[in-house]
Amino acid sequence: MAKVLSGKEVSEQIRDKLRDEVKKLPLAPVLAIVQVGGREDSNVYIRMKKNFAQSVGVDAKHIQLPKSTNEKELIRKLDELNKDKSVHGIIVQLPFDSEHPIDANKITNLVAPHKDVDGLSDENAGKLLHGQVDGTNSFLPCTPNGCMELIKRSGAQIAGANAVVIGRSKIVGSPMAQLLIWNNATVTVCHSKTKNLKEVVKSADILVVAIGQPLLVKKDWIKPGAVVIDCGISSIPDSTKKSGSRLVGDVDYDDCKDVAGAITPVPGGVGPMTVAMLISNTVDAAKVVSK
Repeated sequence: MAKVLSGKEVSEQIRDKLRDEVKKLPLAPVLAIVQVGGREDSNVYIRMKKNFAQSVGVDAKHIQLPKSTNEKELIRKLDELNKDKSVHGIIVQLPFDSEHPIDANKITNLVAPHKDVDGLSDENAGKLLHGQVDGTNSFLPCTPNGCMELIKRSGAQIAGANAVVIGRSKIVGSPMAQLLIWNNATVTVCHSKTKNLKEVVKSADILVVAIGQPLLVKKDWIKPGAVVIDCGISSIPDSTKKSGSRLVGDVDYDDCKDVAGAITPVPGGVGPMTVAMLISNTVDAAKVVSK
């Protein structure tokens, strides 16, 4: 039976640590969460971020712009926040729910790098590519950083391990691969064009899955004793549930838990870690200003 890597438990430990750090600061860290429109899934994520922030003493300001907001108006708001010295971190909630086309990549890169607590700008991505992973001059993307924390907590030897990442998105897959590389793993990145995916995955001592295909990975894909990190979350029909559905990851947890050495559940695995790392980055941004 695999060790369960509970992101919920680890995020609570991070919460306690951040609460103590914030108390020692001469100012309250401020996070600006910029949303265009009102997608309900985005609203849920924003509430999670606000609740965690407030629990440690971070002031999370939700700036909700109407669906009628166009790209120029959004750029003006970001410029205002970039110049506001009282704001330490800025995140732009994606996807946009606007009546007008908005270039998400362009907007992400307009957040000042020293306030880019999501770690998604080209500048922060470039620093990660070049091995700046200590968090002193850049911000690491929240989900990969949370995954790395869970991998470390598993007790697995990362240096020299064979690591496989399924997915190459700029938010999770690609930065996850870079983090593993700079922690001295030997990394293979798999994607939609990868041949013999199952065979490649079976070589992994550490497996991170972020591809958005529910229950894709089965137990006969898993190397016995491997660390399995599941970044996926999808709703699938389930007639046994009152709601008629249930949340699952990209890994078939029930199928794989008896083969893996350690595994994250869905929900309660990677998700809470993403939020914790976002607020941790915000506190770090405030520390720099308060020096």
